[in-house]
Amino acid sequence: MEEVQQHDDKKSAVTDVGAWAMNVISSVGIIMVNKQLMSRAGFAFTFATTLTGLHFTVTAFVGFISNASGYSASKHVPLWELLWFSIVANTSITGMNLSLMLNSVGFYQISKLSMIPVVCVMEWILHNKHYSKEVKMAVVVVVLGVGVCTVTDVKVNGRGFLCACIAVLSTSLQQISIGSLQKKYSIGSFELLSKTAPIQALSLVILGPFIDYYLNGKFILNYKFSSSSIFFILLSCSLAVFCNISQYLCIGRFSAVSFQVLGHMKTVCVLTLGWLLFDSQLSLKNILGMVLAIIGMIVYSWAVELEKKAHARISLSKTSLTEEEIRLLREGIENSSTKDVELGDPKA
Repeated sequence: MEEVQQHDDKKSAVTDVGAWAMNVISSVGIIMVNKQLMSRAGFAFTFATTLTGLHFTVTAFVGFISNASGYSASKHVPLWELLWFSIVANTSITGMNLSLMLNSVGFYQISKLSMIPVVCVMEWILHNKHYSKEVKMAVVVVVLGVGVCTVTDVKVNGRGFLCACIAVLSTSLQQISIGSLQKKYSIGSFELLSKTAPIQALSLVILGPFIDYYLNGKFILNYKFSSSSIFFILLSCSLAVFCNISQYLCIGRFSAVSFQVLGHMKTVCVLTLGWLLFDSQLSLKNILGMVLAIIGMIVYSWAVELEKKAHARISLSKTSLTEEEIRLLREGIENSSTKDVELGDPKA
């Protein structure tokens, strides 16, 4: 029995690592592709919201094929929940794009880092979730590390601050909702994504060009497409499918906080790849920040493991009878048998 349990734990650990690896690789890959696609030195395709709509269009198409072929089963989720979730998710995307446009890169990075404590507070408010001292300490270390290696100039204005607040709150709520919807309706990550992707795709493809026009003053119909730019758009959409699936998969398996904390490994990877592939400068400050962030992620993983073991012990103690309880139960049965004999009650 123990061997079977160990085998299941090992299998679960492997699939957990696979989910994280898929998310990190696809996320880093899509950042590198989009950097080439959107930069002036590349193809100057500056239509981020519309591109996100195309990402969800391809994801919805993959989900449709999967359902039609019988590879994945479709479970019922109320339409109003899907619409509500899609509105929150689209608000997150739009808010992030507006925050990046209106604020400095430094403040944008700070707003992204603030998502970790915001998610913690929201999970405490919505689901009464508590965190150990070790987890809190690890979160602080990760935030400090990523902050040191990414935050430079910090400039903010009223509109930019409002957009950043909306982006952080909606993104945090979206990520918490992914996990809660999966648990509430016992639905898999890919099945949930298959239901939400078409709604997000339709709304972002329609509204995206107008949002992008507001952001950069350019309309997508005036963009001159080339075979190379189309290739990079398709490559970005393909990576987005894996990125979206792995995001739902990771949050469903772990939690929104874990996804945020370990997700900052992508920031470290992007900085490293930028240094290797694009001749970006890495200062001593960047390196020290990355080392601190990695230490924080390791400590966080250890702290979460401690929490899991503590919860398992509590659950075991609640469901298992103590020796004293077994003794009292045995004595109760014996006393009951004696009374039956004394009263002359017939026994089967």
